[in-house]
Amino acid sequence: MGNSSSMLTQYDIEEVQEYCQNLFSQQEIVSLYQRFCQLDRNAKGFISADEFLSVPEFAMNPLSQRLLKMVDGLNFKDFVAFLSAFSAKASVQQKVKLIFKVYDSDGNGKVSFNDILEVLRDLSGSFISDVQREQVLTQLLKEAGYSKDSYLTLDDFNKIFGISELKMEVEVPVD
Repeated sequence: MGNSSSMLTQYDIEEVQEYCQNLFSQQEIVSLYQRFCQLDRNAKGFISADEFLSVPEFAMNPLSQRLLKMVDGLNFKDFVAFLSAFSAKASVQQKVKLIFKVYDSDGNGKVSFNDILEVLRDLSGSFISDVQREQVLTQLLKEAGYSKDSYLTLDDFNKIFGISELKMEVEVPVD
């Protein structure tokens, strides 16, 4: 599985489907496998950071460098698992978990004021100053009951984002 010269068996498809909590149909998994094989140009069975950057939408994303840390070297099963957070069937908690990982770039399970500030910097670029970003973030955290010195956990993210209807969906074209 993951080699462009190999084919997915029914067992492989069901295994990936189960691994990804049935968030994709069997047809979608086959389509994702075809896309995975296109990206895996050297047929190594995993996708490198450079191969991910060959996708224009990914390369243009202001958070691409953070996302690359999460996706570099994924095999097919993990590729589908990563994408499952974008499935229409994914729960808010699954989507929030992915968002948390984007903010928690060092993987310590905590997001600091500076972690959030870095993401805001990536997203806003030079459109607002560092001082303005800090002021906005300080006020936002204060309104949510946190301070500049707070460390947010996944549970905190679930409390903050869990009340919203997150729309993080990607349509998987099925041939």
